Amino acid sequence: MKLSRFAYHAPTTLGELAEILVEKAGDAAVLAGGQSLIPMLAMRIGQIGHLVDLNRVDELRDLAQSNGTLTIRAGVSQRTVLTSPMVRAACPLLSEALPHVGLRETRSRGTVVGSLVHADPAAQLPAVVVALDGELVVRHGSNERITAVADFFVAPFITTKAPGEVVTELRLPVSHPHMGWAFEELERGPFPLVSVAAGIELDEDGLVKDARLAFSGIGPTPIRARTAESSLHGGQAGAVEILEAVELALADLDPPSDVLASASYRRRVAAELARTALVQAQARAGGCA
Repeated sequence: MKLSRFAYHAPTTLGELAEILVEKAGDAAVLAGGQSLIPMLAMRIGQIGHLVDLNRVDELRDLAQSNGTLTIRAGVSQRTVLTSPMVRAACPLLSEALPHVGLRETRSRGTVVGSLVHADPAAQLPAVVVALDGELVVRHGSNERITAVADFFVAPFITTKAPGEVVTELRLPVSHPHMGWAFEELERGPFPLVSVAAGIELDEDGLVKDARLAFSGIGPTPIRARTAESSLHGGQAGAVEILEAVELALADLDPPSDVLASASYRRRVAAELARTALVQAQARAGGCA
């Protein structure tokens, strides 16, 4: 199908971008990579009166690290993040997950921030960024607010971003050098079925100092398995402890059934991926000695 008619805007400054969105609030969409937005408009899943392209805003193309924070602005492509040595050192989980996102061709246009704003419940990056305790900077006019990524998602394709707002950047804490990370995924054809992000940090005695476990594809939003994480804190991260943590995580999961898989199959997949990811994260973790 052809796209319906809309007015096209190409601002060159962040202030101009924000001003247009406030003026056209409720009838505008922001174009970053467009890998999800354009097909949706073409299929008439949504219609807009104004398309606001942020790709000429140089302020939104920065990828930087400062004071223990990695900042990825809204115009930075997934490929740029994937190929960055700085990101690989500062946030290895993100670098490990990105090859699973889309295709080589779409990663050249698709953006990390855009994937989060799209809020596809099966997408890989929401679980990854939730596990990393990421934050988003959201702008409305000249005002900014900061929200935890975990609080950003409301339902499939729905977030707390209000009409007139634009997400300008993602902030991620630089990973602790003794934290081991791992990402696991099962695909069904071109679609991610279940994704798991896991992290384990060990102290000098080999005990768990920090643990992270998050899922995509098993609920309306990414799910952080905090009960499972807490069960690992202060103890060993051996095979038995990891299996017990996975069982605790499963108790909080209520995956859907759809044309790709049944709920029971998704639960079995989630359990195996979580176990594998935690084992791998533990193997990659270094003690604090």
